[in-house]
Amino acid sequence: QMGLAENQLCFDLIQEWIVNNPKASICTYEGVQDFQDIAIFQDYHGLPEFRKAVARFMEKVRGDRVTFDPERIVMSGGATGAHESLAFCLADPGDAFLVPTPYYPGFDRDLRWRTGVQLFPVVCESSNNFKVTKEALEEAYKKAQESNIKVKGLLINNPSNPLGTILDKETLKDILRFINDKNIHLVCDEIYAATAFCQPSFISISEVMNEVVGCNDDLVHIVYSLSKDLGFPGFRVGIIYSYNDVVVNIARQMSSFGLVSTQTQRLIASMLSDTIFVENFIAKSAMKLSQRHDLFTKGLGQVGITTLKSNAGLFIWMDLRRFLENSTFDNELKLWHIIINKVKLNVSPGCSFHCSEPGWFRVCFA
Repeated sequence: QMGLAENQLCFDLIQEWIVNNPKASICTYEGVQDFQDIAIFQDYHGLPEFRKAVARFMEKVRGDRVTFDPERIVMSGGATGAHESLAFCLADPGDAFLVPTPYYPGFDRDLRWRTGVQLFPVVCESSNNFKVTKEALEEAYKKAQESNIKVKGLLINNPSNPLGTILDKETLKDILRFINDKNIHLVCDEIYAATAFCQPSFISISEVMNEVVGCNDDLVHIVYSLSKDLGFPGFRVGIIYSYNDVVVNIARQMSSFGLVSTQTQRLIASMLSDTIFVENFIAKSAMKLSQRHDLFTKGLGQVGITTLKSNAGLFIWMDLRRFLENSTFDNELKLWHIIINKVKLNVSPGCSFHCSEPGWFRVCFA
């Protein structure tokens, strides 16, 4: 199974912490005295200690270079629910978000299915390692206008799924200038923030906002979760962090449709408040991801298969273009079926990520 982006490399650290901190759970002898307080109705703002711990963890993941206000933390049922809530808040049916390609295919579900919002591709190419450029952004915006599509925002995924790359500071500044110039919103999916395992380090959009003259903070919104950085997709802990007061208030009211259980909030709050554990986890997770990444890329290199240079995420972007009979997406799918049925490996074809070029595949390694 190499098609699912799960982070299972540090479960030993998680299990050790749980064993050593039984009071963090209300389902243990040590924690059961708090059962009633946690089981009854709670404010949909979330437990104060949970919001504070998540905000502090987001800061720690970003090297303590930025601060987050717990009062702006809005809960959601995973990043999926967070993206949908933001789409409802920011756009009307028929409006569009620009999205650089290749991009996570779940965005088609998260932002479109129930909202009626469109996703319009910003075509990025292998010739420059799929970088997001000013020219590509302007071209996509122009094409959307020519198609009479109202663009309400830009969605970026940093670090990138499926590329495993991070956006540098200058690119982030260009993106902020672009959305301010067009007066459209920016949704930054940063759910892989703690998976950067070597230099250059991850840079959050929150770190560069003050460096862009005239930046309208009301246009900037961050989506975060604990599914990838901690490896807890089953906990469904999603976070909206918006710099826009109206969006915070509306998203919080909408969050009642997808709250995180208070039992989960309590456990997470206790775990993330343990600064020694958090610092150790972040360091060891990066080390294990680096080792696994190097193992895979070196192994592929030994059989003549190259990958896009990357330093984050739970996957690699594998180049199999030379194995295609012809450079078409039909041939890409033909090769994919061979990999699935004969090699017995589940990897993901580039066309599922809306890649503009046939022959690329995402391989998950964590």
